[in-house]
Amino acid sequence: MAGHGYTKTDPAVDRWNVMREAVYQNFRWNKRTARQAIFGMVLFPAAVYALAYNQHNKWDWAGKRKGESLLRAAPAQESD
Repeated sequence: MAGHGYTKTDPAVDRWNVMREAVYQNFRWNKRTARQAIFGMVLFPAAVYALAYNQHNKWDWAGKRKGESLLRAAPAQESD
């Protein structure tokens, strides 16, 4: 329906839409796309998993009162 009445079409927007809809047909692997794929599908999820695994049993949020440590194994307090 574009182009009818008072609507003006922009040829640049139309070219961009055509390119965006057909991007999978023109995709090629190169160093940049391979690096982005490896980072996005391997390294980033592995880093998130490592962080979650490291912090999993470190914190305890249940039943804590003001002033109590959130650490599961709270460090011993030194007495004078």
